[in-house]
Amino acid sequence: MRKSTITCDMEGVIETFNVGAQEMFGYTPEEAVGKLRVSAFSPGEIVLQNLKGWLATAVQQGEWVGETNFIRKNGEVFGARIRITPTKRDGKQIGFCGVTEELEAPVEVPIKSSTKAIRWLVITRAPFLTAALTPVVIGLVWVSAIGGFDIPWIQGLAAGFGVLLLHLCANVFNDYFDVKSGTDAANTKYFVQYSGGSRAIEMRLIDLRGTRNVGIGLLLVALAIGIALTFVVGSGVLVVGLAGLALGYFYTAPPIRLVARHGLGELAIGLAFGPLITLGMAYVATGQYLWGAFLAGIPAGLLTTNILMINQFPDAEGDAVTGKNHLVVTFGHRAAAWMYTAILACALGLISWLAVEWQKPLLHIATGVGLVFGVVTVRWIFLHMMDRSLVKANVNTINLQIVVTLLMALLMAL
Repeated sequence: MRKSTITCDMEGVIETFNVGAQEMFGYTPEEAVGKLRVSAFSPGEIVLQNLKGWLATAVQQGEWVGETNFIRKNGEVFGARIRITPTKRDGKQIGFCGVTEELEAPVEVPIKSSTKAIRWLVITRAPFLTAALTPVVIGLVWVSAIGGFDIPWIQGLAAGFGVLLLHLCANVFNDYFDVKSGTDAANTKYFVQYSGGSRAIEMRLIDLRGTRNVGIGLLLVALAIGIALTFVVGSGVLVVGLAGLALGYFYTAPPIRLVARHGLGELAIGLAFGPLITLGMAYVATGQYLWGAFLAGIPAGLLTTNILMINQFPDAEGDAVTGKNHLVVTFGHRAAAWMYTAILACALGLISWLAVEWQKPLLHIATGVGLVFGVVTVRWIFLHMMDRSLVKANVNTINLQIVVTLLMALLMAL
């Protein structure tokens, strides 16, 4: 009976790959060590549903032993018994070791319906929809509270749904082109859920062709909504929507590939996930391009740009190899941390300026909350920009965008 032994670091990147592993999985050490993660050997839904629990048990009890299915390089599925143990150096955990024995046939691993749903959340990166949802809310609130217009709720909700579909479409195509360019394969220093892409293709939750087809499907539905709204409120809906789509799509898509152009990628995301959305929502409600609505979305766009930037910190080394020359690659981590700080300051300063311009003094509360939250986050970035603990700043930056933008919307309405 064949037996493989594989060790990996805390991110799942393979560090050792014995002869048994080569025979069992069909990869050479040159293909596996430092290049593949252990998740590449398992069906994706099994990874989503079980891996976190298995590793937690291994850490708490010293080992996890059980039966599961694996996948060889040629795509063949086989059953195996595996023993997972934590590996340590100087008393500190540095990774995991898996010892696998092949069984005569695949085993039955029940997959919950909730796991199947989570699969689609991973493929589309739907949890990041808050980046588009918050400027949708700000745009509608601005129309009523500042612009003084009535909100046509049917058109407004339809437009908001279209914006969310375009965001999902951009996410899916970004993964598609990052895999095609080799960027995702080069990123081994990643924090699951916050950077390094969705890993949906790597985990075999979907293949490259399926990813493209999902992106096209989302795009077609969004376009149908845009065309329908055009007959109701005017062609400006398509103009704004297609502009936002172009910025999101060409963020990673050739031949433009904005992310490779030393800051144009960040500018594109700041526009697409802030002022373009608020401008479009105001147009749906009024049939007019309103400068005030555009201004209202800039803080949200800036805060979303910081989400993008902080997620680039752990990816910078791999991104540089594949020509993904964003601001962190171009200027380095410390300079990028100062840029993050400047972007945050601009977002909060603009909110306070708008508070005066619109005679909405309560908006200063959003500035104050963002300032306190932001100082804590910035300090953490400078202390941990090169280590795994940076993940706390990833989470804080997402929460900062949600809290400040929704608070801004609420205080505008009061």
